[in-house]
Formats: sequence, structure tokens, C-alpha cells
Amino acid sequence: MIKEFTSESVSEGHPDKISDQISDAVLDAALKQDPSARVAVETFVTTNFVLIGGEVSGNFTLDYEAIARKTIKEIGYVDEEDGFDASSCEVLVKVHEQSKDIAQGVNEDDGLFKGLGAGDQGIMFGYACNQTPSLMPLPIILSHRILQELAKKRKEGVSFLKPDSKAQVSVEYFNKKPVRVSTVVVSTQHSASISHDELTNYVIENVIKSVISSDLLKDTKYLINPTGRFVVGGPHGDAGLTGRKIIVDTYGGWSRHGGGAFSGKDSTKVDRSASYMARYVAKNIVGAGLADEVEVQLSYAIGFPEPISILIDTFRTETCDVSFIYEVVNSLFDFTPSGIIKALDLRRPIFQQTAAYGHFGRLDVDLPWERTDKVDDIKALEKKKIIHS
Repeated sequence: MIKEFTSESVSEGHPDKISDQISDAVLDAALKQDPSARVAVETFVTTNFVLIGGEVSGNFTLDYEAIARKTIKEIGYVDEEDGFDASSCEVLVKVHEQSKDIAQGVNEDDGLFKGLGAGDQGIMFGYACNQTPSLMPLPIILSHRILQELAKKRKEGVSFLKPDSKAQVSVEYFNKKPVRVSTVVVSTQHSASISHDELTNYVIENVIKSVISSDLLKDTKYLINPTGRFVVGGPHGDAGLTGRKIIVDTYGGWSRHGGGAFSGKDSTKVDRSASYMARYVAKNIVGAGLADEVEVQLSYAIGFPEPISILIDTFRTETCDVSFIYEVVNSLFDFTPSGIIKALDLRRPIFQQTAAYGHFGRLDVDLPWERTDKVDDIKALEKKKIIHS
């Protein structure tokens, strides 16, 4: 049976992603000074204006304005004509100390329960499948890579390309296997000097076809800047806010999402760290060949260290008894916040690089939750079980 699935991505210059990157740049700056820093920061951007707000605690002192300007400049907003400029935009900072009630629940041994408690209640999902080498669904990976290639061309000197862009890829499946890219939509901000036909040809020939293999481009429909013009973009064209692109950040809608955003939150916030852990678990299960696709759900209560529940769904693709997969998960992975932080080394300033082009399936950066370093341990448990049975 033939089915189609579509995922979208947005570029580093998209208003919401500017906000995510500033929030994570603040987090990284805090972690550089204090690895135990607590950060929950949101960013709002609009025409030549940035608002940074939230709560923090720890042994650090930050120049929030300088962090914002540096991030905006690196993204590529350096021209006042774009209505958003790193050097001239207004930056307003409203950051206060973290609530002591929250801190008590997540500080080691300060709360009602022993150990580092979860920073909030909530549900988190992690997913992996064998569609791609990165064990991700193909539509979201292709959407990310188109925009990464656009950004690369722009930064290499293609002057008519501007920072704000979006991509959407529809993939046709037969018996759950991707067979064709049916439609590619790209909307990219551009200078007024280039015609729609010139831009369309450039994006198709120099970006899309360099990212998507020719065997997938069969009778593919290309929709490039479908409105015909995209000169006004970035925060001048639309306001942006941290945490509004959570589906772009994860699996492009292929897998479920718990609802919590990632950017601007330190690793005591299980919205972020437990989602990373769930991906790590799912990826190692698929990497070890125990299933072709896996979704892991974790749930937590604020202040309580252990997850309230763990659910593993293999969508009937498992190659062993599902009870053995649960045995593997319970034996090899620690789902307490302190266990997750230790296993994935999350006290380091590694988060700004995740704030654009997805938190999962990245081959361009080394992210600890993307490693399959538990595969050998899983296979050893499998071998031991076979011998004993």
C-alpha cells in the first residue's frame, strides 16, 4: 500500500529559531561558568527588538545583551534594511532568580525525596527507526538538510539568499519503505534583485538536487517560494518565540511529542533531558536490531527522581520478545535526572548547536544521545539470554 508522509523544517534565520538559539546561547554561557547552572530562559523577537526573560540560578554572571547580539550576527542578520540587525536592535532583559520552591524539589536531597528530582511533571517521547543511517524518519531529515545547504550557500557568498527559510518534504512509502520524494516545498527569503525563475532554478539545481539522491527524485513536484516573493522576512516579517517549533526539533510529526519545548532549559528540566534519554534508548534498541522502529515514552512528577512510567512501543517490528526489550532497558539505562545527566554528560555547553536543524539525527555535530554505544551491551545480554534458555 502506498502512503505519503510530510515533514517540515525551518532555518536558523526563522524568527522562532532565532529565539531558540538565543535562549540556548544563554544556557551555554551559564554552563561555561557553572556546570550546575539552572536556566529557564525564553526569548521573543520582532522588528529590531529582542526580549529575554526567565529564571536562573547559579554561580555565573552573564551579559545577556552581548550574547543576543553575537548570536544574531552569527545567524546573518547584519543589515538594517532587513528590519532586524545585530548591532542596532533593542535588547530588553527581564531575568530573575529561580523560585526557591522549584529549586527545593530539584536540588540533591533538599526535597521530599532522596536524589535529584525531576524539574517538572510531564511526558516525553523518544523514537528511532531504520529508514536512514541516522535512524530517523526520512522526511524530517531531508527537510533539515535542504535548509542546512541553503544556509551553507548563503554563508559562502550567495548574496541573494537571506537567513529566513522553510522547507517541506513529502515522501512516498510502499510497505513502510521510502520509495520516492513526491513534493518539495522551499520558501526562502531573498533579495529583491533576483527573479522568481532564477531563484527557483538555483534552489532546485544547487540545493535540493545536491541533498536528495536522484533515485528518490522521480516525477517530483517542486514548489519554490509559492507566493512568488519573499523579500520581507525574519523577525521583521513575523514575530518569533522560544519553543514554538517543537515538532521541527524532534521527528517532524512522525512520532508523538510530549509537548514540552527544549531550548533555554538546563538538563534538570526533564522536558529536555528525558527526551534526549528516550531517543538514546530507542536508537540503541534499533541499532542492536531488536526492532525496526521503537518509540519510548517516559513520564515524571516534579521533585520525584524515578520516572512514573516507562512505555516501549515497537509497532510489531520487534525481532525478540518485547519483555526482553524491557529487561534490556531496565538493566542498562538509568532514567533518574542525575542518571541521565551523568550518562549523557549534560553539564557541558553543547546546546546552542541543537537549536536549529533538529536535536536528533544530526550527523554534523557530536551529540551524546545520538551514540549507539550500548549496542554491544544489548547484544551481550541477548547472547546471555539465549545461552541460559
